[in-house]
Amino acid sequence: MSLVASAGGHSYLHAGKGFSIPKPKRYKLGPRAALVEASPRVNGSPSHMSMQLLPYGRAEDLQAEARALARAVGASVYSPELLSSKYGSRPVKAVKRTLEILVGLGFFAFKLFLDQKNGTSDQNKRKRAAELRTIFTRLGPTFVKLGQGLSTRPDLCPPEYLEELSQLQDSLPTFPDADAFLCIETELGLPLDSIFSAVSPAPIAAASLGQVYKARLKNSGQTVAVKVQRPGIEETIGLDFYLIRGLGFFINKYVDIITTDVVALVDEFARRVYQELNYVQEGQNARKFKMLYADKEDILVPDIFWDYTSGKVLTMEWVDGVKLNEQAAIERQGLKVLDLVTTGIQCSLRQLLEYGYFHADPHPGNLLATPEGKLAFLDFGMMSETPEEARFAIIGHVVHMVNRDYEAMARDYYALDFLSTDVDVSPIVPALRDFFDDALSYTVSELNFKTIVDGLGAVLYQYPFNEGLALYADPNFKVLAASYPYFAKRLLTDPNPYLRDALIELLFKDGRFRWNRLENLLVQGSKDRDFSAKDALQPVLKLLLGPDGEDLRTLVIKEAVRVTEAVILGSVVDTYNSVPSFMRTLMFNGNGPLAMSSAELQSMMELRGQVFRIWGLLRSSESFDPALLQPILQVLQQPEARSLGGCVVGGITQRLAARLLQQVLRMPSAPAPTSS
Repeated sequence: MSLVASAGGHSYLHAGKGFSIPKPKRYKLGPRAALVEASPRVNGSPSHMSMQLLPYGRAEDLQAEARALARAVGASVYSPELLSSKYGSRPVKAVKRTLEILVGLGFFAFKLFLDQKNGTSDQNKRKRAAELRTIFTRLGPTFVKLGQGLSTRPDLCPPEYLEELSQLQDSLPTFPDADAFLCIETELGLPLDSIFSAVSPAPIAAASLGQVYKARLKNSGQTVAVKVQRPGIEETIGLDFYLIRGLGFFINKYVDIITTDVVALVDEFARRVYQELNYVQEGQNARKFKMLYADKEDILVPDIFWDYTSGKVLTMEWVDGVKLNEQAAIERQGLKVLDLVTTGIQCSLRQLLEYGYFHADPHPGNLLATPEGKLAFLDFGMMSETPEEARFAIIGHVVHMVNRDYEAMARDYYALDFLSTDVDVSPIVPALRDFFDDALSYTVSELNFKTIVDGLGAVLYQYPFNEGLALYADPNFKVLAASYPYFAKRLLTDPNPYLRDALIELLFKDGRFRWNRLENLLVQGSKDRDFSAKDALQPVLKLLLGPDGEDLRTLVIKEAVRVTEAVILGSVVDTYNSVPSFMRTLMFNGNGPLAMSSAELQSMMELRGQVFRIWGLLRSSESFDPALLQPILQVLQQPEARSLGGCVVGGITQRLAARLLQQVLRMPSAPAPTSS
């Protein structure tokens, strides 16, 4: 079994036959200390404190969280002004660090220049990527974070660099255990041996901002992961961001080829890194994530032990599991990688589009397959949010894309605020058609999801699930196909006005109802585990009843007449076909029962078939209830609905009367008697 823990913004694997906590022995703080069994003591006196984790959401747990917040009250926040004031008066320190950075990166840049001049760039790409990873590691936490960020940017880095830089998410040099244990005692205000009955003698994972130990709580006996922040980390990254921000000002002023505000980018990056330094904030992120998404039985989010958490120490539930890119290890547990990938995609879509609060760093080290088949999320230092308007616009945009409705897709760029409303989008339509007609049929081996994301703009850039996991498991896995059930379900059940309008736009075109679109949406939506037949189409029904539904009611009347006619006349045809042929001749003089062409008859029978299939899809849903029809009965009881129903009945009567008259006129008249 492999065990994974989280450290400093990233999670790491401890491989082998497993991890065992050392046998108890008297604890003594030292360079390579091991925690041992001891009587709980606070300031030298016995203590009977009970800090066992309380059930999630209990008042006691919230009180413990409040105490953790109080311990983190002095946590640093990013302030360019404070950094400028602090390091602007220390030029020697700033110059020394500048030279260290310039030497490391400058020598690397010189090698790239020589490769380009000698025509060996492609040949040496792997070698240079490994060298850059080493340089970032040597330059310290700020550049490790930079490398980790670049490892998720295929639009900026070649594959060789992505692969090498991704190793920055696996293992980094550790700092002394004595420093870590002293930090725990200082932050929590308790002797180490009063908190833990055992702890690993060395960190089981280390990253840019901290390292992780495996421990056992003394009071509860529960196994936990304890993340401890690197000593002096604030000083290190503070100086680096001060220098990098200064470089940003220089680029903004003198480098015309770069039009982006570099200083703003540096500030945003620095703000995120500083947020990761506050482990109480990370714990709150985990709590919020658990509340929103761990309601699904296949998603696991570890609990936070607030009484053992502070700004620089985070104690959380230990999770046994295997990284998702270890396919063989997962399959040995009887699990399927693609099932986990699909679970991850569905959860990611909920994050991005349902609540807009998502895990912004879901690389394989932060996603584990548990022995029970759950997908466990770890490390909540980096979280992002999607605005509500963008979430609804994205759903409509993706549905338009999958349905190849490129005119509507182009108009979505107005709602996504990518284009001004005075810009003509008609020239965009052919380009969208040329690209997406091919892209929609791509498998994951052919399609980097970010090529689709680029079509949606910056809002979707940080799509929170790594398509590389699917590529590793099955090159023929279709990412969009796995995503579409969620989009279809949301479109059918969400009452949001934007999505309701998008649904109506999909279902009605040129005054006709597109039953094939509805059937496709129901087929796809029913694949989503949260699909409910009871909720399907309720948004449209509510609009139909509302004061703004007059135009829709007109369309519904026409379509209701068509469907009723198709059902009735289809039954007539079925009856006719079941009658013996000699009786058909006697009854209809050899003609069919309906006055219509074969093409018209075929179209009518196809419509009836679609309606019956759709009804079958609704009935086959686990959540189907005959009460699904109750809102329709309520509609029929309202004055507007009675008028609507009268129009439908009148229309059907007229159509059937016309059919009957046509049939009578088609029947040949009896031959005139001949005179003798």
